[in-house]
Amino acid sequence: MEHHHTASTHTISAFMPLLIVAGVLIIYLVAVIRQHRLGYSWSKWRTTSCVAGVALLAVAMLPSVVNYAHYNIKGHMVQHLLIGMLAPLGLVLAAPVTLALRTLPVKTARFVTAILRSKLFHWLSHPVTALVLNIGGMYLLYLTPLYSMTLTQPYLHHLVHIHFLAAGYLFVWAIAGPDPAPDRPGIRTRLVVLFISIATHAYLSKFMYAYVWPRNTPHDVEQIRSAAKLMYYGGDLSELLLAVALFAMWYKKSSRYTICVQK
Repeated sequence: MEHHHTASTHTISAFMPLLIVAGVLIIYLVAVIRQHRLGYSWSKWRTTSCVAGVALLAVAMLPSVVNYAHYNIKGHMVQHLLIGMLAPLGLVLAAPVTLALRTLPVKTARFVTAILRSKLFHWLSHPVTALVLNIGGMYLLYLTPLYSMTLTQPYLHHLVHIHFLAAGYLFVWAIAGPDPAPDRPGIRTRLVVLFISIATHAYLSKFMYAYVWPRNTPHDVEQIRSAAKLMYYGGDLSELLLAVALFAMWYKKSSRYTICVQK
């Protein structure tokens, strides 16, 4: 009976991240439905973006993928790309803060707005700060003993995933987020930061490939270099999509400004 209880506990813990992600999607969809019931429209593209982001997170958290990532660094890198780069893009473009402000009670919405206007949040959401947290976390993970420690200490493994998601979300939000952000830096600053991100991300993946980092792991050279390739090409893809999102947002705002001036 004790063995059965332990197995059941492990099964529940393995699927807990999926349940949490599903809960986030349900909350988002309920808010969308409420908007429609109140007679307000909500972009189908935003909803689709949220579903895509949640789906990517769910794939990364499947027990089979988690197990593969534990024994093979290529699997880990797939998780890293999904959780830290691709899923945040879908989640940010879903504009969840805007949806929340339109759905929450007035007092709660005002509280959220006060947070968005705070100096602390402005500093935290600045593109440079987001860059340091996002790219800096990758350098810390792969060029220090931290990665090896995550293989034997589950709590560190989970903390790294949380950091990937939070830092990735914050970076995408700072560069091309559609949600309201008072005093957000202009497009030139965000472009410079994005280009720095592309360069530093590419350098890290090339360094890992050339010098076989991370060190002191059970992974062989071929595995590490394959993971570095995934990091390089997967990073290029996600950053290209982010650049497209940034220019699309800039073009949309420019078009609105032109129309207003003409009127």
